[in-house]
Amino acid sequence: MRHLSSLTLLFAASFSTAVFYGAQQPAAAPEKPATTPLPAHQPTTAADAPQRDSSFIDDQGRAHVTRIVPVPSYLSRQTRYWLSEPMSDADPHEPLAQRRAGTDKWALGASKEWLRLYPAELTEEKIAGVPVRIIVPADLPAANKDKVLLNLHGGGFNSDSGSYTETIPMAGMAKIKVIAVLYRLAPEHPFPAALDDSIAVYRELLKTHKPEQIVIYGTSAGAILTGEVAVKLKQSGLPMPAALGIFSGMGDFARAGDSLALYSLRGFSGHLDPPDDNAHDPEYVGSLDPKDPVLSPIYADLHGMPPTLFITSGRDLLLSGTINLHRAFLNAGNDARLVVYDALPHAFWYSTKLPESLEANHVMADFMAKQLAK
Repeated sequence: MRHLSSLTLLFAASFSTAVFYGAQQPAAAPEKPATTPLPAHQPTTAADAPQRDSSFIDDQGRAHVTRIVPVPSYLSRQTRYWLSEPMSDADPHEPLAQRRAGTDKWALGASKEWLRLYPAELTEEKIAGVPVRIIVPADLPAANKDKVLLNLHGGGFNSDSGSYTETIPMAGMAKIKVIAVLYRLAPEHPFPAALDDSIAVYRELLKTHKPEQIVIYGTSAGAILTGEVAVKLKQSGLPMPAALGIFSGMGDFARAGDSLALYSLRGFSGHLDPPDDNAHDPEYVGSLDPKDPVLSPIYADLHGMPPTLFITSGRDLLLSGTINLHRAFLNAGNDARLVVYDALPHAFWYSTKLPESLEANHVMADFMAKQLAK
């Protein structure tokens, strides 16, 4: 199975892109597929690519399928171009240091693009000893000066792809200050290091803010962490924030869902490793039981969660994870809302160039601003 620690964001042509409820498992161990996959280093070519739809269910219940999927004509011109861009399906494995350096470089460039759209003042300091990035919109209204959006960034728990891209548009659109927690990263610091850092910052904010003045949100790894924080707050008897934003996340480290077997970080394009039966992301999970209710909130008592917005997309590898955690919130009687963007891949809202990205960011910002206005 693809480990979450390898789920860094892939970006191409200046567009941005960048885990999981279990399908029923067969009683017997799966047999080796009848066909041998291409070597990891060998990309599929036009000559190798299937030319027709096909479907076969083997005696283990596994689906062997081919689908020729067009780019929907109703998407924006920019998105149709982006989704049509060729991308190799060869194994993109790279050393962690190289991946982090590439992500940092991309994120800094993306921050400049977002700041051209939404000017803001960016500073860095520490809260409760934890590094944070503070984003204050240029036109912060007096009515919002005591409100704060607490961001837990994405990046596969081992890098930071979101402390700019998830915060600058939110600050500018909601006209509310954003604090991004620069939590400790795996594999150097496995669970619960990121959780502890996030809780420490939230505790400190409660000294100067009422809980109803705070929203906690994140994308990808940050969305997962947002659910973990909410469960930990409940267990600790701490007051809940006004709302949560879980944008392309999941709540189950023990089981994989359909979307992990169907989509890569870029949806239908790019490299895809089939799921297996091992726990997700051992570098983040460490030796902990993957069904621990804080690590995997889908196993927790979720009654009494604040209003929560879930957002995902039709070609998101975390589609299953997001919709199953949303269903768990609903079954617990919470105000849980779900928005799914058709035909788009994981965390497409990181891009400044896609109209659908701007729309998704506005949906997020509008939800959070309205919850803080109550």
